[in-house]
Amino acid sequence: MEAKNLRFEDIKIDPEWHFKNVRSIERFTHGYHRYPAKFLPDLVKKLIEEHTKLNDTIADVFAGCGTTLVEAKLHGRKSIGVDINPVAELITKVKTNPIKPTILQKQFDRLTDRFSQFNLNSYSKISKHERIDYWFVPENKNKIAFLYDNILKIRNKSVKGFFLVSLSHILKNCSRWLQSSTKPQVDPKKPLIDPFSAFNYHTKQMIKKNKEFYGYLEEKDFLDTRCEIKLEDARKTSIAAGSVAAIITSPPYVTSYEYADIHQLTAYWYEYVTDLASFRRNFIGTFYSQNQSLKCHSMQAQKIVDQLFSKDGRVAKEVANYFKNMQNVAEEMYRILCNNGHVCVVIGNTTLRNVKIESAEVFVELLEQTGFKIKDVIKRSIPNKLIPTIRDKTTGKFVKLNSANSKLVYPEEYILIARKREI
Repeated sequence: MEAKNLRFEDIKIDPEWHFKNVRSIERFTHGYHRYPAKFLPDLVKKLIEEHTKLNDTIADVFAGCGTTLVEAKLHGRKSIGVDINPVAELITKVKTNPIKPTILQKQFDRLTDRFSQFNLNSYSKISKHERIDYWFVPENKNKIAFLYDNILKIRNKSVKGFFLVSLSHILKNCSRWLQSSTKPQVDPKKPLIDPFSAFNYHTKQMIKKNKEFYGYLEEKDFLDTRCEIKLEDARKTSIAAGSVAAIITSPPYVTSYEYADIHQLTAYWYEYVTDLASFRRNFIGTFYSQNQSLKCHSMQAQKIVDQLFSKDGRVAKEVANYFKNMQNVAEEMYRILCNNGHVCVVIGNTTLRNVKIESAEVFVELLEQTGFKIKDVIKRSIPNKLIPTIRDKTTGKFVKLNSANSKLVYPEEYILIARKREI
């Protein structure tokens, strides 16, 4: 199969890849932490079973919250992931490394016993980033500071990380952030949620899932299966050349999410960042890059950019930058993959300024230019509950389905499966 002979409009939706009504995001550790546009575990599971074998090493260069790495461990495959977001690194590290249940429960009991020691006066003058004061009312800010301080006192790094993930997950709930929105906006009518209660509830759920994960891996003798997450850029990783048998990944969609903004509460509390503006520019698919070039390696990408430029020059430059970054990612995936190894890329198309952004078609072209041979392109429906699929026609921002000015932008997505040709 070659890109020039591939007609995307002729590809039919494959019902085997729909996974309708599945609840796999609630299995094992997949539900530890909210994350936008989560990779569906059943999708990753099927790709692992069809394109890898026991003891293979699987990579995910956009590891996100670690779905590929968790599924790799469940299948006895070694794995390595990279992500530029320190919040993603923390979540993935915790999700892929279960803790002996008795140790975890003992530490949790000690931690919650300290709740009675909380003294509001002791935390009333704490100094944190000014954005913390913007998002949190004083009472909740002080209780979160108390939780954070006590978690940091835990010596066991794995246990400490576990509780930090739980705390990170509840930050949005306990803030003034509009609960239903992935965009940073205040909800002035949001009811006050007690951080101690929220932390206690969510941590108990995590402890239950940790026990299930630990028990399953222990039974399968997969507890020590190697899994590594690196805080790195997908365009240039430290993964050794030719060292992985398969890559299973889902790149960020064109200007879909500002991950730096979405995770700013954790980033500020955990002091991962002090300047959000500079942090944003490191991400692929952001509107905050400083790219000025309109040139693309892909003919399909260039056609899209040229159409956009006649309507919105800034958007055209950002989309051109996105496709240039994807070219770099394709080259990096080729470098780390062994000969005849497979890359599985899950990506969807969208629309911006009424221009069709055919990302899947562009990525096929980039993969072929890099040296991959396309083996298959699968089209699947996306259940609305898994990804916000509505973008405002005028602003291009994601909105609710019932918005008067909305339209579907990700009703389907594509799974691109390619093989690295032998040199």
